[in-house]
Amino acid sequence: MTARFSGKTALVTGAGSGLGRAVALAFAAEGANVVVAGRGRAALDETVAQAARQAAAAGTVVAVAADVSRSEDVRALVRESVARFGSLDVAVNNAGVFRGGGPVAELSEEDWRTLLDVNVTGVLLSMQAEIDAMRSQESGGAIVNISSNLGAHLRVPGVAGYVASKAAVSALTRAAAVDHIQDGVRINAVSPGPAATAMSLLPGENEAERAVRMKGESPLGRVSTTAEVAAAVLYLASADAASVVGTDLVVDGGASA
Repeated sequence: MTARFSGKTALVTGAGSGLGRAVALAFAAEGANVVVAGRGRAALDETVAQAARQAAAAGTVVAVAADVSRSEDVRALVRESVARFGSLDVAVNNAGVFRGGGPVAELSEEDWRTLLDVNVTGVLLSMQAEIDAMRSQESGGAIVNISSNLGAHLRVPGVAGYVASKAAVSALTRAAAVDHIQDGVRINAVSPGPAATAMSLLPGENEAERAVRMKGESPLGRVSTTAEVAAAVLYLASADAASVVGTDLVVDGGASA
């Protein structure tokens, strides 16, 4: 295991499960001190516990409860990260929700607002606080936003609200990247397709049934592993991607090719 992030501080939102947890554990395995954030403290504590049991983990992992749709929470989260470890070198804005599941005409206003509040405004507020911290550092920093292959890359029926919110994340990432590269802050996105998390399961579907479905739906014939998506995130956050700015890296087994 390499140690590309030894001595660095990484903040990961939505880190209580799924991709966020996998990304946090991957950073810890490569030496980073990691702040895991989310609304549910019990889930975050489990991520911390898994890091403690991870033999490869070389960095310290701490949990901070925060709601990314609230600017005061996000500002406090970034301040605590810097106060705890001395800097903020990497931020992964992974927190997101899925709502809806029907045609546009039947999308409720409540679900629409929730999608925008968390998936779009949450990313905006997070980036604003993170950029403020990173551009005050001589070393700058790197931000990776988690978007989706649904949105800028692929559309399917019945998920218009989610598609619109994730397309906005992709566009916001590119705009922020050109706004702030001169500040020493590199901003990119990863857009996963179906991954080995609960979010890719259809209602009532189990993992075996999903595996059968993916053989027909994905050119790759399977979902991406969480480790594969985490590897893409760590690449964009690393010095290996020093000249990569405003990229939206799709990891979906060819579904949107």
